[in-house]
Amino acid sequence: MQIPIKRSLERVPGGLMVVPLFLGAILHTLFPNTATFFGSFTGALFNGALPILAVFFVCMGAGIDFRAAPAIARKGGVLLAAKVGVAAIMGVVFGQFLGESPVTSGAFAGISTLAIVAAMNDTNGGLYLALMGQFGRPKDAGAYAIMSLESGPFLTMVTLGLAGLSAFPWPTLVGSILPLLIGMILGNLDRDMRAFLSGAAPVMIPFFAFALGFGLDLAKIWQAGLLGIGLGVAVVAVTGAVLFVADRLTGGNGVAGVAAASTAGNAAAVPAIIAAANPAYAEAAGPATVLVAASVVVTALLVPLLTASVAARVGPERDPSAPVPDPVPQPATTAH
Repeated sequence: MQIPIKRSLERVPGGLMVVPLFLGAILHTLFPNTATFFGSFTGALFNGALPILAVFFVCMGAGIDFRAAPAIARKGGVLLAAKVGVAAIMGVVFGQFLGESPVTSGAFAGISTLAIVAAMNDTNGGLYLALMGQFGRPKDAGAYAIMSLESGPFLTMVTLGLAGLSAFPWPTLVGSILPLLIGMILGNLDRDMRAFLSGAAPVMIPFFAFALGFGLDLAKIWQAGLLGIGLGVAVVAVTGAVLFVADRLTGGNGVAGVAAASTAGNAAAVPAIIAAANPAYAEAAGPATVLVAASVVVTALLVPLLTASVAARVGPERDPSAPVPDPVPQPATTAH
């Protein structure tokens, strides 16, 4: 007897990340002492998000190719700058009002500069590549090789520092990107290492998601309801508009830009990493994790619909490097 567990998880937007996250939160809410009770490897599995994430970023870095073609680097670089630039502006604006702490009461309870920046900083690569396979061109899909540099907490730390909030010492900043760089070096030196490491990255997602979820209390998760939906809609609307324009400026038709207006599943891990690096964000990390996880689901639902709509409006985009087809010969007409 076979039960299609993986296939069922994949039917849920961001399911391999979101479902284990909420399972961990349920277990923590009902049985908060489970990790202590079992200890040993089981306890480590419940509390070991950061070591798993460190290995995850090495594996993810291995899939980034240094030899991206100039067109791919140009497209990916502009989309990367646009996405991170929007997050930086939002960080500066909200940082002036909120600082490092979350809102503690009212309809916006739980929202923080950390949640906003983490949700806007990182694109859902799997979703982007799938949409480009249907609506884009090969070089648009290849642009994610550059955009994947968003992955991990490094750019979020830089953004929060630019916003005038608690800074991070340079060893912490270097340490946050070092696993990704090590993976990139290994993957580019040896294609066998690239295949070996990059293929392992998806396997780790449910494990670090579960460990992150075990640090959450479901009694507080209900607050992410409308607020989480609102954050996801804001990510699509704000970053989508800027990315659409950025894509047009690089010679695209805007479809690739809209397809990048999502929140990556691994972005839900960023608040915990930020809080571990700087305790000033400890209070904001729990609510931010929930809100960013909600944004993952909302953007995964909205971005495909918006991308299909834009693609239908602007029409197919021809790759300039593709050969122009010969004109179809017309049948000769006879004068009457």
